[in-house]
Amino acid sequence: MGLFFTYVLAGLAIAMPVGAITVEMTKQGLKNGFMHGWVVGLGGMTIDFFLILALYFGLASLLQFPFIQIPMWLIGAVFLFLIAYDSIKNADSDITLAGEKPTKSLRSSYRNGLLVAVSPGNIVFWISVFGAVLSNSYNTANPDSFLIIAAGVLTGILLHDIGLLTIVATTRKVMNRSMIKGFSIIAGLVLIVFSGYFVYKFFTAIIDVF
Repeated sequence: MGLFFTYVLAGLAIAMPVGAITVEMTKQGLKNGFMHGWVVGLGGMTIDFFLILALYFGLASLLQFPFIQIPMWLIGAVFLFLIAYDSIKNADSDITLAGEKPTKSLRSSYRNGLLVAVSPGNIVFWISVFGAVLSNSYNTANPDSFLIIAAGVLTGILLHDIGLLTIVATTRKVMNRSMIKGFSIIAGLVLIVFSGYFVYKFFTAIIDVF
């Protein structure tokens, strides 16, 4: 149990830095309430789960080849830009104030979480940083420790998401439509910055290869 709780803390630490998925979770939480923000987080955790499975079965090495990594930067940039464009264009739509029933579907929020999480930054992190930890644990005499560590990390991320969205849901009660619209625009601009960074990494990766 000590190993599990150690990696629950690791999962919390992994989720703390503000990234594209956190921005999208907060935006959806403010516009449509706790559940929509949480579902975005679940979409991101779905990708994390499949990356862990890839590491478990040794498939992560395929993602380390440049001819696979380089297109991922561009694909991630396109996904983030589309979500950012939608965030700005529809900043004044799908807003439900506290006490109102959301008009946006949970499926749509979950899809956004998936698209944001399918980004090179997220994938490279799991492979190059945390993937090494998971791989080492899998190679020990007790392979079950790999699953314990993975479960601990995912639990930590889940606890972070619940804590963040509890704060967002509380803040939402004192925000009006104009404030939520403004945050949606800001969130879109932040996602555009992330998208631009991915484009930069795409071109620098091409230069490094050639």
